[in-house]
Amino acid sequence: MNSLRHITKSSTVALLLALVFALPVYPQHNVALQPDASAPHRIRLFLKDGGYQIVMSYKIVGNIVHYISAERGGAEEEIPLSLVDLDATHRWEKQHAQPTPADPNNPQPSNIDPELLKEEADRAALTPEVAKDLRLPEQDSTLALDTFHGTPELVPLAQTDSDLNRNTARNLLKAAVNPLSAAHPIITLKGEKSPIQLHVKDPVLYLRIGDESVGNTAGTPLTVDTHGATTHTQNDPPGGSSASRYVIVRTDVRVGARVIASFRIPLLGTGQHQEDVVETTTELLPGGHWLKITPKEPLDFGEFALMEIISDKAVNLGVWDFGVHPVSPENRDIIKPEPRRPVTLERHGPG
Repeated sequence: MNSLRHITKSSTVALLLALVFALPVYPQHNVALQPDASAPHRIRLFLKDGGYQIVMSYKIVGNIVHYISAERGGAEEEIPLSLVDLDATHRWEKQHAQPTPADPNNPQPSNIDPELLKEEADRAALTPEVAKDLRLPEQDSTLALDTFHGTPELVPLAQTDSDLNRNTARNLLKAAVNPLSAAHPIITLKGEKSPIQLHVKDPVLYLRIGDESVGNTAGTPLTVDTHGATTHTQNDPPGGSSASRYVIVRTDVRVGARVIASFRIPLLGTGQHQEDVVETTTELLPGGHWLKITPKEPLDFGEFALMEIISDKAVNLGVWDFGVHPVSPENRDIIKPEPRRPVTLERHGPG
């Protein structure tokens, strides 16, 4: 009986050893989750295509590199090891390592590379946060901050007359407006209702303005003479810029169309009320990439359009139209909040 037990135990041990040795062996890389005192708090994780990610820490598990992104607010991300240039990454870490403090009992935190801090700030300015976990996109666009069923959303706004120049995100069709003439129609929009319907009375609008990263997106000026008004607009600022002023105008809904009438530009900012015109305040966000446009008073239910004032005598006929109806369905192509994951890395086994 004892011999049988001995044989059974021996067979079990042999089987376990066979299974262990049969398992595949993966190369292991040991990289600390957080840099030590001699390393910078921002690291360039170089890629084999020549680019790099700015990270706060990284760890290699099997064939995957897990890292904490400094560019996206500490989000945990991963990338295949085959795409990472570890040699270039290690060389950069060695070149930018801070000297060890002389007094080991009073260690000083290492300085963050100013160049990395500037790059991180520049990239963050491209996608500023406008609500909790909700950021503007990098693409050149115009968006409205809406709320649907208690959730903030960014809704893209299309510019009317975009067929003028399909190679730009914004187009400039100037119309000279006679400040002394009576109100008259200057823009006709197709349809009795905009395809974009917002659900709040106080939407905030965000306009991406031209910069070196996206080039000039103002389009080619085209001057339109309206009711005998002057056409001298050579000194006007370019369209889609922080030098312009912006108003929200209510459209006159007619059969199959929405009509925008002229108004007196010199009265803007004087405190004199103009029917169907809501003035706004503008704020250039840090980095100079985005213009924040806020109406000075709530918008009643109806159809509206954001209009750019080029100068005291000229407006941009390429407008961004939208409606305000709280019971409308949710818009399409919206941007929703993306909650950030905790700044920790899960520990995985080999493979």
